Formats: sequence, C-alpha cells, structure tokens
Amino acid sequence: MRIAIVGWGLEGQSVYRFFGNKHDYLIVNEHQRDDFPLQSEKVKLQYLPQDKPTGMTGTVEDLSYLEGIDSCDKIIYSVVAFKNLQKVYGNDKSFWDKATTIQHIFFASCPSPNIIGVTGTKGKGTTSTLIAKLLEAEGKSVHFGGNIGLPVLDLLPKIKPTDWVVLELTNFQLFNLPYSPHIAICLMIAPEHLDWHSDMDEYVMAKANIFRHQKPNDLAIYLATDDKSKELANLSPGKKIPYYSGPGAYVRDDGMIVIGDNGAEVIRKSEVKLLGEHNLQNICAALTTVYQAVGGIDPFDKLRVNPEPAKWIDKAKAVLSSFNGLEHRLELVRSLQGINYYDDSFGTTPDTAIVAIRALSQPKVIILGGSDKGASFDELAKVIKETEVRHAILIGKTAPKIEQALKRQQFTDYSIGPDKMPAIVALARKHAKEGDAVLLSTACASFGLFSDYKDRGNQFKAAVNSLK
Repeated sequence: MRIAIVGWGLEGQSVYRFFGNKHDYLIVNEHQRDDFPLQSEKVKLQYLPQDKPTGMTGTVEDLSYLEGIDSCDKIIYSVVAFKNLQKVYGNDKSFWDKATTIQHIFFASCPSPNIIGVTGTKGKGTTSTLIAKLLEAEGKSVHFGGNIGLPVLDLLPKIKPTDWVVLELTNFQLFNLPYSPHIAICLMIAPEHLDWHSDMDEYVMAKANIFRHQKPNDLAIYLATDDKSKELANLSPGKKIPYYSGPGAYVRDDGMIVIGDNGAEVIRKSEVKLLGEHNLQNICAALTTVYQAVGGIDPFDKLRVNPEPAKWIDKAKAVLSSFNGLEHRLELVRSLQGINYYDDSFGTTPDTAIVAIRALSQPKVIILGGSDKGASFDELAKVIKETEVRHAILIGKTAPKIEQALKRQQFTDYSIGPDKMPAIVALARKHAKEGDAVLLSTACASFGLFSDYKDRGNQFKAAVNSLK
C-alpha cells in the first residue's frame, strides 16, 4: 500500500511509525524539515522550495506540494491542511473516500471504551493532565495524549480494553470528526484561531464534535458559567453534568472545593498550588470528570466502581496540593529583587491574557503582542486600564493594533518594545518595582519573532535567568 502523509509534524511522524516500513510513502509538507526520513525507493518527499512562510501551517498559497497525493491508496492528513486539500480536490468523492486523519483512525480502532476528551479555549492541557493524575492516583492504567503528550497513534498499540485514555482535543483535531469520547468535557470558549476558521461559528462548531456524536450512556460535562460550553453540551444525547456548580465540583463561599449532591469537601482553594480562578475552574472540571468516572455512582456504566469516598477524596487532595502546573502556563520562572517573573507563553489570545492578569493580584508589567490571529484587543485594553497593570510592553506585528486599543481606553503607560527577548526582559525589569510581577502573556501567536510559544517561553526564561 502507498500512503500519503500530508504534514510532517508530530502527528504525521506518528503515522509513519504506526504503519511501519512495509508500506511505501509519499510525504508532503509545506517546507523542508531537518527531521524528514531519508528519501528512498519506498519513501518520496515533496515540499515547497522556499523557506517556511510566516504564519500558521495550512495557509500557504502555493499548493503544488500537494500534487500527486491522490494517486496514493490512503491519504492521512494533518487537519490544518484540510482547507488546502479542499482547494485542490474540492468535493472529489474518490479522493475523500481514502483520506483520513489520525483521530479518525484512533477512535475507530481504540480497544477501550473509556475515552475522556477535553476541549475548550483555555485550560485543556492543565485539566487533562489533572484528570490523568487523578485517575492514576486511583490505580488506573492511563494513556495520556492528543494535543499534549503523545500523538494518539503512538498510544493505540499499548491500550488494553479496561484502560483509560485521556485526550486533549483541539478545534483542529475535532474538525469534521464523526466520533465523540465516552466522557467529554468542554471548558470556557472564546474567539481563537480565526486566522484559519472562516468565523467564530465554524470554530465553535468544530468544538461541538466532542459532544455531537455521543450516545445516551455517555457523559457531557460543561462549564456552568459559560453559555457556549453549556450550549454545546446540549448537543449530546448523553447525561449532562455541570462543573463550577453543583452537583459537579465547585468552590463554596468559604473557599472549600466541594463535589456531589451532598457537597463532599475535597480541598480548600488556599491549599492548591495553581494560580487564578481559571485554574479553580480547571480543578473543578477534573474533579467532576474523575468523580463521575470512578468516584461516583453512575447507573449507566458497569465499568465504574465506587471506592470509599474518604479514600477517593484523600487521593484527590494529595494530587491537587502538589500539582503546580504545566510549563509556559503562568509558570513562576524566578524571583529577583522582590520581582516575580511569570511565563504564560502558552496563552495566545486576548482572553487568556485577561485570565493571567486577573490571576496575579500584585501590580504587573505585561509583555503583549506577536502575530495577528484576527482577535480584538478592546476588552483586554479595558481590563488593563481597570486592573493593576503598571506598564505594558508591546512587541511584534500587533503592537500598533494593541496600542490603538489602549489609547481608546486612555491607558498611556506603555512602550513599544524591542524585537529580542533579552532586551524585552531588560525593559520590563526597568519598569517593574519591588513587589511587582513581570508577566509574559502576549495575547498573540508567536510567529515572526519566535518559532512557536515554546521558543518564546524558553527565550523569556533564559533571559530572566541571566539577569544579575
């Protein structure tokens, strides 16, 4: 069989490993990569001759790199390439009948029904990580992947019928997906990836697939305070359970996180290490999920057990009191001369920057800007004006756009920053005072100045750690 792999990212590479060397391959990508396999009689490479264009994968104009893939027996594509494929092959049924994604392959082949999927705009990685850790604390065999951890095809050969699978699922991975996980969780929804989606409705409808194809004995868990999350959960024919409100987990007025119809006490919010209200929401989402999966009584699913509540809560408390978050998510890098430096490079939208600003109570110097994803900065500018932001440093292509939004709010404590991270950090230090926080939460994608959010965050941490 000859297989076309469209896109040589982590998912494309997992296709090559999964199907193995008994097949022939045509690997196509928008640009040349150093990690391509060697070209041979069995492996052909095809890519555009020019350097990788600035911006998001899947938006190049020259589509010649896709030529000839329709001659292959199977086509496995990265979802961000879907619109490029559509431009070339339109509605050609003979093409799409043999085209698929790794998500399609995984859901059709997974031997375990115990699949938990997490989506949303902010908090997917933290919530899915917490779910996996809570399940592991219960002694479950857990496989963790999707957009975080391993690609799903790398997980598939290891999964047994009674194992649990926890997946972080993005809008791209859910796009056109005709499957939904047994337990689906939708966190907060805000505008995102509008540089790829035609509009907000298309973005939201992609997320909706996490619920749309569930069955009556499945679980749909949604954020009670988010209208979009609730609206999407209502598409599920399964049992719908809110979190951040009873009977799911929520924070009681006295600061205790409780869960269940009887309000079983789990942990005080002052005892958890994660910062900000958004992380309290993530904690409540994870607790609600695992309580339903293994800690609560559910008449629908005989695979679930009900351990003694005290033991379940003790294990959950141990996880929540020790987990201090993921890299590049409000990560405390260093405290120097009374100033705390936080890396929140993973946040790439105005809404995620707002969440980060509100999570830190002290005065802040914030670093904003990057490449434009089509979002408005007006609400962010309003929050900056109304909260303790001492100074804003604006970088990248969106600096003028953010500047105009700040001017409309009559916020003048900003400067246009340099384009190298050591100089950006030095400028932030100059404006910060003892007791302040310097926050890298740019509200934008990293393209242009940095290769990705990890590169941006790592450069920030290196610059901060080099301060004397």
